[in-house]
Amino acid sequence: MASRASNDLSFTSVLRSKARRPLVVALGAPREVATLLSELNQAAATCYQLDLFQARRLRGELAERQVSAQVVTGGDLWDLAADFQTVLFPAAEKGERELKIDVVEQAFHILRPGGRFVVLSPHGSDQLFPVHMKKVFRRVHATATEQGTFFWSQREGERPRRRHQVTFHARIGDGPSLCFVSRPGVFAYGRFDDGARALVETMRVDPGDRIVDIGCGCGTNGIFAALRAGATGSVTFVDSNLRALALAEHNARLNEVGAFQCAASADLQGLPERSFDVALANPPYYAQTSISHLFITRARALLRPGGRLYLVTKQADQVGPLVAENFGPAEVVERRGYVILCAERPA
Repeated sequence: MASRASNDLSFTSVLRSKARRPLVVALGAPREVATLLSELNQAAATCYQLDLFQARRLRGELAERQVSAQVVTGGDLWDLAADFQTVLFPAAEKGERELKIDVVEQAFHILRPGGRFVVLSPHGSDQLFPVHMKKVFRRVHATATEQGTFFWSQREGERPRRRHQVTFHARIGDGPSLCFVSRPGVFAYGRFDDGARALVETMRVDPGDRIVDIGCGCGTNGIFAALRAGATGSVTFVDSNLRALALAEHNARLNEVGAFQCAASADLQGLPERSFDVALANPPYYAQTSISHLFITRARALLRPGGRLYLVTKQADQVGPLVAENFGPAEVVERRGYVILCAERPA
């Protein structure tokens, strides 16, 4: 499958022999990316991120190490100019499988002819990358290192672009079946998450309501809410993930949502305060409570007095006090193994 050499080299020492400028780092944990570029002395590199929050963290890590690499964000890696000699992908140990496959595909299309795609895998016996790199690049080489496996391939010829996505349908009760397109790297790829479904089943949306969908993902919650709000209502989709926002926009049009807008933000700033009737929030329950705290405090600022917050969580003991601190007592609804906290903004 892959030609393989085994030695005691480090990722960095192997990279020095393979990386050629111009170089782009695709995704990767901010601290790991900054450390790699510092050790490689690749100050002229480009760093690509899907998420504005991760991009901001990466800029901080680069500044700390005095590495002047450029950080860019976008919904797709292949939106970058096809002018790189090296695409470097520091793959996460427990990262999303489908996103890794998507990066392999998209990397091909931003390489110059003869350019190299390089993967740093933390696994000593990685079975994913050899298979998919061979499909896209025809050949793949592997070197065992102290930190895992170093894979690399070279671009040869042309191939059509293949967008990795899954379309799914969802309905609430006897309502219409809605169609959604989802893509790797966005929450709940390929399905209507049970937590999101519980939130939509619980929320109250009245005709004419102005809705803000905080951390919207591919837009399922906001779209169900907007259709309930009707022709006189509206929805604003907010996310730090630019691929998520592109999907929310696509799905809103697909499901004929009338009035909507999309706002990219890492900190939920820049939106009109005290102007929404309903705030929907599905913060990642596996992350630090700081994200839930941000969602809750900004929801309070964005809602008009009497506006309603609906937040779904699996960490009610930790998140509940944050809601109470900002909104006062909340109604607790348990559904589908989740807790939905329902609260009104005080005057």
